[in-house]
Amino acid sequence: MNCAVLLFVLLSSSLILAQDDGNASVTEKPDETRTCQPDMCDLLKAFGAMKEKIAVMEIRLEDSENQIRDLRNKERTKVIFSAATGGGYNDIGPFNKNTTLIYRTVITNIGDAYSPHTGVFVAPVAGVYYFTIFYHAQGLLHSRLWLFKNKQHMLTTNDHQTNADGADNGGNAVFMQLQLGDQVYVLMDKGSHVWGTDYHTTFSGFLVTQM
Repeated sequence: MNCAVLLFVLLSSSLILAQDDGNASVTEKPDETRTCQPDMCDLLKAFGAMKEKIAVMEIRLEDSENQIRDLRNKERTKVIFSAATGGGYNDIGPFNKNTTLIYRTVITNIGDAYSPHTGVFVAPVAGVYYFTIFYHAQGLLHSRLWLFKNKQHMLTTNDHQTNADGADNGGNAVFMQLQLGDQVYVLMDKGSHVWGTDYHTTFSGFLVTQM
């Protein structure tokens, strides 16, 4: 709007000067034809066209500023978390039903999207995310973990019970497209178990890109 105001002031000043010159010419030479006075209609039309161009430029500038603001907001959105089960070097499980595995030892939680109280990650923005799960367990019992998106099973990592193997390790990873508020969590199969420490059994994820 500053450009429009400045232009209006300049044009108004030009009109006043033009009128003063015209009046002076009439006073000094009343019989002379006023050939130097500008055509007011043409000048107003030109001024109106210029105002329209300025308005279009302001709209484009506002759109550009909004796009830059959106890009900056996307750059500021950081979502990274990693957590371990904890448990003090003890078995977690087996339970008599499928159980949400809660990773209580938070290693990183940028964006506060993961809750160590519920074991659930809630997407703060729509986008593509990357998740990993790893576990360590004794080989005398079976281990099976499922990664869920809301109520949809997305991936599994497991090992069967055996007397020939004293320890088991497993893991899996996936890219997932999430909407705002989608929930991601790990479910442990009934009769299953994992080794609970601050280092062995982990759940991690991060935002790759917003959508």
